[in-house]
Amino acid sequence: MNRLGRWPEEGVKSSGASTRAHSASLLEQRERPPYTLFAPCHYAPGYGYPLLVWMHGPGDDERQLRRILPHLSTRDYVAVGPRGCCPPDPGCLGYQWQQSDQAIEAAEQRIFECMEIAGERYHVDPERIFLGGFQTGGTAALRLALRHPERFAGVISVGGHFPQGAAPLAQLRRLRNLPILLAQGRDSVIYPLHVACQEIRLFHTAAMRVTVRQYPCGDDMTTQMLSDMHAWMMERINGVNVCASDNMQVVPGEAN
Repeated sequence: MNRLGRWPEEGVKSSGASTRAHSASLLEQRERPPYTLFAPCHYAPGYGYPLLVWMHGPGDDERQLRRILPHLSTRDYVAVGPRGCCPPDPGCLGYQWQQSDQAIEAAEQRIFECMEIAGERYHVDPERIFLGGFQTGGTAALRLALRHPERFAGVISVGGHFPQGAAPLAQLRRLRNLPILLAQGRDSVIYPLHVACQEIRLFHTAAMRVTVRQYPCGDDMTTQMLSDMHAWMMERINGVNVCASDNMQVVPGEAN
């Protein structure tokens, strides 16, 4: 199973439109909010593209999007990666997504600002916006999508547990139609199996639309997770409901 490393030197190989978007994003990172923005290869202005908003993992930054995009697709999405709102812990690199009330409000503002920036720059379909993240970024993505279920076509958490505190299910009736994908590593310490099992019981009781996939790994983000994530989003985009007979689906992930 291929695991993604950290702080790569290479970027995404893409069309001239994507290269221009990346160059522009580097300039615009001098202003707030800091982000990385990508256009798909062979960008067609007349087509309304799905938008992927990616919240990076702890100790990382908006450049994480640059690493994951080639394992998703460089032609099917407009994608934007905001930088975490919380500064690094002492002695650590990168930025954080935290769960205090102040941090949640700051993250929400940043996500919506980046969605607006992407929509102003490229032709984005507002009905096909996906929010996703890794570890604490995944937990933050879940919380924000649960607060605004009508804004997203689906939400994805890779290695990030369900948010705790501040009533994440306060809008249960509204969020029951929100598709959720959770990717969990069998040997994870951050998001261990017993926690995932507790959450599955919660999802079942709440009648939520959740797909849970488990992978033979620890706290890594693997290429197979990203491949499955792409397939799941394309199912939503193309109108295929893999959970037509049941609101919740538990599927084992596969190794490469």
